Amino acid sequence: MRASNAVRELLWPLLFTLAVAYMAWYTPKFIIAFGGAADALKLRFAVAGPMDFAIAALAVVSLVLGVMTIRPAPQEGSNVGVFDRLSLFLGRVTMLLIVGLVSVMFYEVMLRYVFESPTLWANELSLWIAGLIFLLAGLYSMQQRAHIRIFLLYDMMPRAVQRVCDSVSVLLIWMFTFAMIWGGYTEAYDKFMRWETFGTAFDPPIPATLKPLVLFVITLVAIQALLNLINDWSKAAEVHAVVDESEIEEFVQEMGAKLTDKV
Repeated sequence: MRASNAVRELLWPLLFTLAVAYMAWYTPKFIIAFGGAADALKLRFAVAGPMDFAIAALAVVSLVLGVMTIRPAPQEGSNVGVFDRLSLFLGRVTMLLIVGLVSVMFYEVMLRYVFESPTLWANELSLWIAGLIFLLAGLYSMQQRAHIRIFLLYDMMPRAVQRVCDSVSVLLIWMFTFAMIWGGYTEAYDKFMRWETFGTAFDPPIPATLKPLVLFVITLVAIQALLNLINDWSKAAEVHAVVDESEIEEFVQEMGAKLTDKV
């Protein structure tokens, strides 16, 4: 039963990943369809057709249904809102991307060192996927409060002072986000609109996709940080030991439940 639930839960992230992968390669078709493409782009791509818009609709539908039906794992917490569900859903997408990255690297190693016939696309595709993983994993880490934090002085403070520190931290995140968008929006927009590619034999649109995505994901991280502050405001002070005993207990309980199910 748990295995079937896991498969069903990964269905929507998988469909979303495949649909977005198609759109990431053929985004110029949509730029042309909405009248924002330069002449050089029109010479390289055709206008988006019914199939392209159907795949775009699939991406939207799978995203909405995935966010609505996602079930947090026991260690991921239970008090999650709509935006938290979005972060968890993108976390599932990140997991699938890791599988894709390992598969591409394994395929390239086999062809290069066993069959002595390396590909022209595996290296750039690995870089592309790794960049996506790096960005989306940051959002998931923020939602899970799993980012790097130093608690040596924080745990010694009273809860009121901890709230002040948390507020200053979120303020700094928002200031950084504003500075990144202010300084990088024009460049990201230009790279996207001219669909700048990597300049190799495979020539993937890494600059055209990752540069705007950096700004987009940073904005999501800032929103998630603010929501974390609001959700954690009324919580009692936590003491962070060198080894989190609560996590060990949860792990032991989870492993015991799995062994019981197998028996």
